[in-house]
Amino acid sequence: MSKPSISKPSISKPTLADLEAFAVVAAERSFRRAADVIGVSRSALSHRMRHLEEQLGVRLLHRTTRSVSVTDAGSRFLARITPTLSELNATLDTLADDRGEPGGVLRINASRAAARLLLAHIVPVYLRRYPAVELDLVSEGRLVDIVEQGFDAGVRLGEAVPQDMIAVKLGGAMRFLAVASPDYLRRFGMPSVPDDLHKHRCIRQRLPSGKRYRWEFERRGQEIAIDVPGALTLDDNELMVEAAADGLGIAYVPEIVASERLASGQLVALLEAWSPPYPGLMLYYPGHRHVPAALRAFIDLLKVSDIPAGGQLGIPES
Repeated sequence: MSKPSISKPSISKPTLADLEAFAVVAAERSFRRAADVIGVSRSALSHRMRHLEEQLGVRLLHRTTRSVSVTDAGSRFLARITPTLSELNATLDTLADDRGEPGGVLRINASRAAARLLLAHIVPVYLRRYPAVELDLVSEGRLVDIVEQGFDAGVRLGEAVPQDMIAVKLGGAMRFLAVASPDYLRRFGMPSVPDDLHKHRCIRQRLPSGKRYRWEFERRGQEIAIDVPGALTLDDNELMVEAAADGLGIAYVPEIVASERLASGQLVALLEAWSPPYPGLMLYYPGHRHVPAALRAFIDLLKVSDIPAGGQLGIPES
């Protein structure tokens, strides 16, 4: 007589969507930001993470009213699943090659000025050419770890690109310029050398790190960095341009940010002989992992696009 079979209780396993959602939460350290990335509500994402923890029988996340952090067990779990998720995404990306058309989500982190440049010269063509791609372009002032934060690529000044990244030139050389309004110059005069700035009202800049930016000048091998005086400090280049145009002082900004007001005469470029061009913006991405088809297509478009440099924006070059 055969023994009756004993059915084992079914154990539900996490779905791929749950694992990817956990990876996004761990990268963003915020249910709100992660929910925006994934495209679900914050409450739904929180419920999904609690369900995942119940399935695994371990706490993955520390939750407070303002932030989310990964527990030690969560960190170990993330380290184990990340290579698998990356491998799976790479495999799925290869299907785009078989289809002959890139698709999926392409996430790029950039400064605001770089994002505006991409929107003006690259994004419209890219979206028309590759309608199956969803482009997520995030602009912020701080420099982030694009791998840790889940981005496919970043756009920053060449000097800020991490050494372990592959970089592709975006546009021509750039330079920073000291700028002021004609009204300000009528009242306070025009500086002829960088040291003259100590006698002027300057609009200082606060960096994302909290430090104040020192204005840097160079001429014939002589380099000068000045902690300029001033009653106004801002943390945004566009606001600095507006303040300078309103006659509040001298600002020191990337020429591309001030180009329209310089061309219209609202601002005047100062100390141009002390403001040589330097390597400009770069799109960069990790070289140690598979490059998604959507990113490869974006890079290919960059290489053939004619993005203006400083001199082509109505700003004379020294």
